[in-house]
Amino acid sequence: RVRERERERGNVLSSVVMKAAVRRSTSTIVARGHATSRVVVARGGLGGRSKTHAHPSLASTSTFGVNGGKKAASTSVKAVQDAPSSADMGSGSGNIEKPTVLVAEKLGTAGIELLEKYANVDCSYDLSEADLLNKISLCDAIIVRSGTQVTKEVFAASKGRLRVVGRAGVGIDNVDVHAATENGCVVVNAPTANTVAAAEHGIALLCSFARNVAQADASMRSGKWERSKLVGVSLVDKTLAVMGFGKVGSEVARRAQGLGMKVIAYDPYAPVDKAKALGVELVDFDEAVARGDFFSLHMPLTSSTDKMFNAEVFKQMKKNAVLINVARGGVIDDQALADALDNEEIAGAALDVFTVEPPPADHCLVGRPNVVLTPHLGASTVEAQEGVAVEVAEAVLT
Repeated sequence: RVRERERERGNVLSSVVMKAAVRRSTSTIVARGHATSRVVVARGGLGGRSKTHAHPSLASTSTFGVNGGKKAASTSVKAVQDAPSSADMGSGSGNIEKPTVLVAEKLGTAGIELLEKYANVDCSYDLSEADLLNKISLCDAIIVRSGTQVTKEVFAASKGRLRVVGRAGVGIDNVDVHAATENGCVVVNAPTANTVAAAEHGIALLCSFARNVAQADASMRSGKWERSKLVGVSLVDKTLAVMGFGKVGSEVARRAQGLGMKVIAYDPYAPVDKAKALGVELVDFDEAVARGDFFSLHMPLTSSTDKMFNAEVFKQMKKNAVLINVARGGVIDDQALADALDNEEIAGAALDVFTVEPPPADHCLVGRPNVVLTPHLGASTVEAQEGVAVEVAEAVLT
């Protein structure tokens, strides 16, 4: 009862430590926080078709690898209150040293201010790998975006002090989850704050490609007037195949319907009732590939989804098909996509994410007239950045 009263006053913020076995093909991350944080258990996405091998909070833009959206009762999460550097955070006692949180990439002001109430905050951006390894042993938690790799070497260099890794965003593929598990380190993310921003950017890329907006702008900037050359296509009555019907995918579906598009979706773990409520038809992968005019990709990057869109898949698509990707670059085989474009097997692509970011100047998809590229802007709105900052700060502190 005393602990509950302290929690209500907001004076006790406990760290959470995962207790999970690392199995040969299972990576397990457990995180607990406020209502906006998530318990994360990643189990290889589409590798196992059975829903019994999945868990509800995959920390991705999709419900791939989730068990019908309901939390599995067997998940065990234990709050540990005896960690000297992270227990009773913000308790107000002068005898307890505040934990140190390293913010390794730019974070919104609201998130920094929240962290500073309960921790010593070290904002050190653009650290080299060597600098990160030298600094991490002085930190109880680290917050990163997508640019910093939290590898097994980082966990080793922390010498057991690192308790929490916070990912300011959705995907956690830049964190070595096996090493986190072995070192008893919690991995948390911010899975909800940038949902709308990512969906809006997906729709922006869709419209930009359909109406040649990027090409027209480049043409005008070079002093040309190529009105007859830049004829686009209408979106109304076209079929959008949403590949991954999670938070972002469902928001994209809503907006596409507002444009008069027919929406189908592929996601073996998406609840049928949810799709029906949104007027979306759930189909299998092959049917989605065959029917789609536009494809909006929203699955996580796992061993099962790596290069999911490859040469074989492109050959099954319509010749007017267009790929829109605001999920993860690795789900597309870049060279296979370039070959498909060269062979006119599909019409084009609009990409916000890449296997290696930034992509090299000689990347096979850079500089093509039928490919629209943006530098990972899916979550780059003022509102989303502040929301993500607060969400990940809350998750780390809890």
